[in-house]
Amino acid sequence: MSCSHTDQIADVTPGTPQGCQECLESGSRWVHLRVCLTCGHVGCCDQSPNQHATRHYRATKHPIIQSYESGENWVYCYPDDELVGHRPKAWEQ
Repeated sequence: MSCSHTDQIADVTPGTPQGCQECLESGSRWVHLRVCLTCGHVGCCDQSPNQHATRHYRATKHPIIQSYESGENWVYCYPDDELVGHRPKAWEQ
């Protein structure tokens, strides 16, 4: 399978570099963070209680996320359910 959504990857700046946007607003906790590569939304992973990264995808249909964990640079496509590679540089928090 080959991802057809990589053309939607933008050079984004994380909207809330200190953590998951919705968790910060509600006082919730998260496990790992993901950044939307279409708009820069930072959300929590599916192992987190609120799964805000996936909720963001379902609400916006922005297809591509990247791990927002220090030292990780993998990229994932929701619609194709596959890793689509790595960005040249991992996020530095």
